[in-house]
Amino acid sequence: MAADYAAPVDQLVLALKFGNRLALAPLFGDLLLRALAQRPEQERPQLLTAVPLGTQRLADRGFNQALEIARPISRALKVPLKPGLLVRQRDTRAQSMLHPDERHTNIRNAFIVPGESIDTVRGAHIGVVDDVITTGETLNEVARTLKRFGARRVTNLVFARPLPK
Repeated sequence: MAADYAAPVDQLVLALKFGNRLALAPLFGDLLLRALAQRPEQERPQLLTAVPLGTQRLADRGFNQALEIARPISRALKVPLKPGLLVRQRDTRAQSMLHPDERHTNIRNAFIVPGESIDTVRGAHIGVVDDVITTGETLNEVARTLKRFGARRVTNLVFARPLPK
């Protein structure tokens, strides 16, 4: 994690996601890369992917903010970025709009590793990039899916997290 999801960072994340401020993504990637540099090199993933958006949300937004954050990280670490490694097999309701008790059910079985990616996933240490973690349900489901398809390890690379209450 690179930042607390609190003012002014929360407004910057919203500007990227909903305000089409794509120029913020490399900044978020750089800050996340700095946080990752604190970890021992052997803990770094061998390839990256981003939490995929559903088809409708991607069409509405025009881009996947997590993927845009992942691009500079991939270049700096010299590890492949595999956007299609994991796909959202069904559109889900926005997790941020749901009560925490509803989030697990909403995201359950939402992801799948397509057949052409199974050999890439098997035995790999995969870094999953996302912009914000709240309850962790989405990233837990992503990790569960990747491990079910044979990933050796999954590391979440998240730009921001809300402050504990």
